[in-house]
Amino acid sequence: MKNDDLAYIDENLHIIKERCAEAVAKYRSPDDNVRIMAVTKTVSPEAINHAVELGIDLLGENRVQEYLSKADFYDKSAEVQFIGHLQTNKVKYIINAVSMIQSVDSLKLGQEISRLAVKNGRVMDILCEVNIGGEESKSGITPTGLKELIDGLSELEGVRVRGLMTIPPPSDSDIFLGRMKELYDSISSAYKGIDTLSMGMTHDYAEAIRYGSTLVRIGTGLFGARDYSK
Repeated sequence: MKNDDLAYIDENLHIIKERCAEAVAKYRSPDDNVRIMAVTKTVSPEAINHAVELGIDLLGENRVQEYLSKADFYDKSAEVQFIGHLQTNKVKYIINAVSMIQSVDSLKLGQEISRLAVKNGRVMDILCEVNIGGEESKSGITPTGLKELIDGLSELEGVRVRGLMTIPPPSDSDIFLGRMKELYDSISSAYKGIDTLSMGMTHDYAEAIRYGSTLVRIGTGLFGARDYSK
């Protein structure tokens, strides 16, 4: 694939950076840092590496098997985090490959991450995934169950709770983004080391920045529409 064929990524990233900068200038402190994560589901390694060449330094992986099939072809200068639903029997495949697991929604999953992290002599940063909209089709802990989950996770060796992640309902997303900010503020004041609020995708990342997001996860807005049936 020629770089000319990937020029659309240059244009898309320019727009994303501009919109992020505008949102920070309008709603946040000038020194606030919002990281842009490139979500790589169904994206070719060539396109991903091109984005890395343009300055993207954080990749988000949704599927363990897909990641394992592409990882060897990735530019290794980019950090990789796991953001998809994770089964306990798949943790072993990524425990030494990613810097953070954003989708921890149960103590059982946390315990397996802990067991394997200790076994491999490392500490895994994790985020608790919150189902802020109470949608049956989505994974995530309920807001009311979050404190109990963090209390349990905080007792485990080899894991470090860094914050929260969410995918709010697309309708009335600003309402749910606001609720996540309240939840995050409450959690960050009650627990040490909380510094990451991962929310905001292609359709709502500017609004998410308004409500305190420190990390936005963008796939379609960067790489274009993709076939998720693959």
